[in-house]
Amino acid sequence: MRKTLTAFVCLVILGFTVKNYAAAPAADKAAAGPAEAAPALTIYNRDFAVVRQGLTLDLHSGLNRVSFPDATLSLEPDSVILRDLTHRPIQVLEQNYRNDPVSQDLLLSMFEGKTIDFVRYKGNAGEKEIVQGKVIRSGFVPHGGSQQPIIEVDGKLQFFLPGQPLFPALGNDTILKPTLHWLIRSDNNGATPAEIAYVTGGMSWDASYNIVAPEHGDTIDLVGWVTMNNRTGKTFENARIKLLAGDVNRVQQMPMAKSMAMRDAMNEAVAGAPVVTEKSFDEYHLYTLQNATTLRDQETKQVEFVRGASVKSQRIYVYEGFDTSRWGWYGGLNQDPNYGTTQSNSKVWVMQEFKNSKDNNLGMPLPHGRVRFYRRDDDGQLQFTGENTIDHTPADETIRLYTGNAFDVVGERKRTDFHVNSQQRWFDESFEIKVRNHKKEAVQVRVVERLYRWTNWQLAEASQKWNKKDAQTVEFPVTVQPDSEGVVRYTVHYSW
Repeated sequence: MRKTLTAFVCLVILGFTVKNYAAAPAADKAAAGPAEAAPALTIYNRDFAVVRQGLTLDLHSGLNRVSFPDATLSLEPDSVILRDLTHRPIQVLEQNYRNDPVSQDLLLSMFEGKTIDFVRYKGNAGEKEIVQGKVIRSGFVPHGGSQQPIIEVDGKLQFFLPGQPLFPALGNDTILKPTLHWLIRSDNNGATPAEIAYVTGGMSWDASYNIVAPEHGDTIDLVGWVTMNNRTGKTFENARIKLLAGDVNRVQQMPMAKSMAMRDAMNEAVAGAPVVTEKSFDEYHLYTLQNATTLRDQETKQVEFVRGASVKSQRIYVYEGFDTSRWGWYGGLNQDPNYGTTQSNSKVWVMQEFKNSKDNNLGMPLPHGRVRFYRRDDDGQLQFTGENTIDHTPADETIRLYTGNAFDVVGERKRTDFHVNSQQRWFDESFEIKVRNHKKEAVQVRVVERLYRWTNWQLAEASQKWNKKDAQTVEFPVTVQPDSEGVVRYTVHYSW
């Protein structure tokens, strides 16, 4: 019922030369000793990590069977790297990865067809009695899931356990934790320091940002947090942790058969010292936690990694009257007179924009994450005003995020004229866009128009200045006074 992965050249040994050898009996079983140094983790934001851990190999001259009972549930066996730190000549001839720790269900499966004792309690006094039952079916399903057990008691079948099962002593073939078994050949005797490194699934991290705006003004305060998720089934004591941000390519694999829910824990940093430092690495960015921390089972904690106060920011109102949810993009020449005109979008988008630069009290490359916006009300209390996500953002780049739709600013778009001359291959189309402001202060709205009919166009008339944003998009900046209406009118001339 257990799954054993055997690999004969899946283990990578750095600095060693593999030699031919004659088969010989292995020496007494040698166990990997305690770690010589704290584990080190590099956690990626794609549900995997690289683990590096010190250990002591107590080897004899000849063949040795070595066990390492400190692996994770989601270890990738063919990623294991074992190094003898003294560069002594050793060979790893075989590796086995066992991921079937002993459990009640697993032991029941080992005793299918056999009779064992069950303890059950009867009456209010809690008296114990021993019942013998034959395990017809344990109910154990490898890699998760379960079935109803079938137990025969006094010649009758029942689909439940008659009590708490009592098992004989564990056999030599059972393990308590996921374990690596190696067959190692050594030319020397004695203990030697070594290091194991491997890729494991079940571990990831992400960033999140909280932005607080004052009641009035054009500055914000930004705080960024790192949250790590550990579902590897292993606790890492006093680990040195690095977080790698970036789009690292990996070959897609089948999902892991087992996983256990875990969360990690963060210790507090020394006051005044940076909690997380950042530097470029290859095509990515590494964020290093400056203090060792223990990643405990079922724990969730966060670390603050960036803070910016009085960051200059501006609120932007954007109105795009063309209803993109109703009309798809037309790939070629579009002469349909009704296209995009039967109904307009009335919502005005609210966006927040700021620059990630040192001059603006930021300047650290910001990894992908969720951004939550808050603003203080007249009573000084924080109110949630929207959220969005940012992609990996380098320093000195501008961040613009949609946070919701304006309540007191609305728009309206209608076509006022349409004329086609098919013989001369041109047509003209005119629009009127209105933006109404019901706020107590003036607002500036960016009216965005998509010139979707053809790539060859020019604005024949326009009621105000406009900016060309791309090959088929123009923008009209409009300032609308309180309780007033701003109007944009234009005519576009298409030819082909």
